Parts: sequence; structure tokens; C-alpha cells
Amino acid sequence: MTDLIKLTAADTAAAIKAGQVSAVEVTQAHLDRIDAVDNKVNAFLHVDTEGALAAARAVDAKRAAGTELGPLAGVPLALKDVFTTKGVPTTCGSKILEGWIPPYDATLTTRLKDADVVILGKTNMDEFAMGSSTENSAYGPTGNPWDLSRIPGGSGGGSAAALAAFEAPLAIGTDTGGSIRQPGAVTGTVGVKPTYGSVSRYGLVAFSSSLDQGGPCARTVLDAALLHEAIAGHDPLDSTSINAPVPAVVEAAKMRDIRGMRIGVVKEFAGEGYQAGVMQRFNESVELLRELGAEVVEVSCPSFTLALPAYYLIAPSEASSNLARFDAMRYGLRVGDDGSRSAEEVTALTREAGFGAEVKRRIILGTYALSSGYYDAYYGSAQKVRTLISRDFDAAFAGVDVLVSPTTPTTAFPIGERADDPMAMYLADLCTIPSNLAGNAAMSLPCGLAPEDNLPVGLQIIAPAMADDRLYRVGGAVEAALDDKWGHPLLEEAPAL
Repeated sequence: MTDLIKLTAADTAAAIKAGQVSAVEVTQAHLDRIDAVDNKVNAFLHVDTEGALAAARAVDAKRAAGTELGPLAGVPLALKDVFTTKGVPTTCGSKILEGWIPPYDATLTTRLKDADVVILGKTNMDEFAMGSSTENSAYGPTGNPWDLSRIPGGSGGGSAAALAAFEAPLAIGTDTGGSIRQPGAVTGTVGVKPTYGSVSRYGLVAFSSSLDQGGPCARTVLDAALLHEAIAGHDPLDSTSINAPVPAVVEAAKMRDIRGMRIGVVKEFAGEGYQAGVMQRFNESVELLRELGAEVVEVSCPSFTLALPAYYLIAPSEASSNLARFDAMRYGLRVGDDGSRSAEEVTALTREAGFGAEVKRRIILGTYALSSGYYDAYYGSAQKVRTLISRDFDAAFAGVDVLVSPTTPTTAFPIGERADDPMAMYLADLCTIPSNLAGNAAMSLPCGLAPEDNLPVGLQIIAPAMADDRLYRVGGAVEAALDDKWGHPLLEEAPAL
């Protein structure tokens, strides 16, 4: 079992294709691993044992029949519990959707199934993807496999923790303000936010529709690229879907050559609030980029300092609109419906019982920002800042191929440390938010351990919209160089669970 769960997704698929191991054996090994460690990690909200084994048997039957298998056929995956899955519970980490079984699959779920990926189950998350630590889940926090007393990032901490705990070689997250990249950084895994609109949002339960973006999570850059190609592409069911070819991300991940590329270091992503060990590993990564033949220059994007306040007006405003659908009338939880109360009273009681504190905070903030007399001062101004941020990116990318920064200012903090201080929690997304506001592509990959706490540090790479392949070209080169330097992948240093 140990050998099977340590394989990369690419190696797992190759072994299944060659008949060295069956998809059922691989799936069972990961189900056994979940059974052994998830009571400590709490990465999964629902494990679909029967569905996963049935999907694995179907892959084995295809191989036996001589059918050509795809590049990820039979590879297990952990799916963030914000994508609908027909016949399998989807809760978004909230009590208000407890027990809801969707009647349809998200487009992303369908594409995973079409690629013969084996979905092991649904992973824990901050409620409705609102948070940076997975502490806002109604079903309890997830632990970071490097140190179970610390957060695994958020909102997609369950997906990242499942990778770091070797419960799955692949996972899916969503990134609204950094919720794929920040968990990747603090768990020593790879997380990619594709260009907005390049991966379908149909069936992704909405938090902030102009920001939400599903994407791949993995333990290696190549595995993330393989998953990216499987899920990306135009979808007529999503009105914001881009009708354009998917960039050649797998080919880019295999290049491992960045000679001649121009790479910009964002001046604004440094200084007060950044942990010394994070900056040390980031500066070493910048030097490594130079050694690999890239030209490195400093780039100033002054509007990035306004990204955090703009985000915390735009995202809650959209959330207050999107979450109005949870009214106790159509699906999910219903409280107080004893025949003596009006529909409005039942709705109010249900929302009081079903929504957690952070969701209520953001709904109130967003509703206020959209209210008559305040719209222009708050939401309207935030959208203007969003335009300035996009212009800063345009100016930067006129002179460089990609930008780099730390993914997050600190390593994983202890569970509970920021629970009563929302502003401190929000600062975890300081470096990731600008890419969401502009809609371009970004990746986090491990660049070492911070000396002061021996916890993972993430390097963020940012590329222009629909130039996602640049992320993988740079990421693949950095990963290969660091693996050579360390003599092994970073996750081999993680403490055993």
C-alpha cells in the first residue's frame, strides 16, 4: 500500500496502463490510507467507497478489453465539496446543505469521469469557500499533515491536506481569493488557479461569481498539468466560459527550460508582515531562477496594495446575492416549519441555524456595501480599483513573461490563533488576491521549509490570462532544480502521520 500511495499521478496511470497494477488495487490502497489517517486529518467530509471502486473496476474492464486508456485513467482524486456530484452529498462545508444530494454533476465532475479519474470522495472546506484556514467548516477543522495542530490553508484545506497526507495523488480546489494556492503553499503541494473562465463553473456552488475558479491540486507540477488539461476547455453551460484552446500545459511542464525568459519580482509583496523564513526561501528561489538562465527584474504594481480592501467589498457583495438562494424552500435545511410560522420566519430561522459566523459576517458586509446610498462609495469604488489592478498587470506583462512572489506571507499558523481576528485571517490572502481580481493565471509550488519552524513555503508564479502554460514551464523547471538540490521531493520530509 505504501508504495502505491507514494506514486505520482503520472506514474500511477502508467503502471495501470502497463498492467503492473490494477485500478482497483490503487483505489483500495488509497481508501485504506483514508481509513487509517483521516480520523486525525479530517480531510474528507464524505468518502464514496462504492462509487470509487465501481469507477476503478470500469477502468480495469476497459484495459482488459483493449481500450486505449487516457493519461489519468484509474488515478484517484479528492474533490472539494463545492462541486455538485450526482447521487453523492454536496455540503459546501455548511449545515444549511447537510444531507443535500445533487441530481446532477458539475461540468468539472463530468470531465473527471470522462477522463476515467476515480473520485474518492468530497473534501472539507471553509463554509461556502469563505476562509483561509478551513476552520470555518461546519464539520470541524482539517489538520495540516506537517503539524496537525496547524491549519492546512483555506478554503480548500481538505483537498491540500489529502495530498500531503497521501490520501490521494490528485485533488480539485476552487480559488476565489487564493483558496487553491494558499493551501498548496502551507502543505508543500502544488496548486494552480487557471485563467478565469478556462475551467467551467457550471455546478460549482457560487460564492463570488466573478472571482470563483476551479483548478488542479497535486504533488508535482506535471500531475497538476495533466489534471488541468482534463478539466479545462469551453463549456456552453457556463456563460463566462472562454471559447479558446486550452494552453499546452503538459508540454510546458515537461520543458524544464526557462533560459531567456524575463521574470518580474513584485516589489509590493515584501516588507512588514512577511515571515523571515518565507522571504529567505523566496529570495533563494529568485536566485535559482537566475541560475536557470532567466532574466530577473523588479516590477512595481502600486495598485496591488489596494487589492485586499477591494476584494473584501466585491466578494461579500456577490456572496450576499448568491447565498440568497438558501431560503429553506427548495433544498437543504429547514428549521421551524411547524405550520405556525410564515415562510419569512422559516427562512430566517433556517439561515440563523444553517449559516456559520463567517458566512453571516460576509453576507451582512456585502448587503451593506450594495445598499442604496453606499453602492458607489463602496462596491463601485472597489470595481474601479479592480480596473487599476488589471492595468498594473498589463503594464507588468508588457515587460516580463511571468511575475513571482511568496504565495502567502507566513507558514501555517496554529488552529485557533486567528479565529477571533478576521483582519489577521484575511491577510493570509495578501499576495494571491490580485490575480483573482484581474482573472489571470497563477500557481503555487513548494520552494523549501522555513528555517524557524520547518514548515513549507510556497513560491507563487503569475502569468497573463490564457498563458497558463508559462506557469508550468517555470514551475516545472524550478521543481526539477529543487528536487535535484534536495535529492528528493519536499513532501518526503513531512512527518509521518
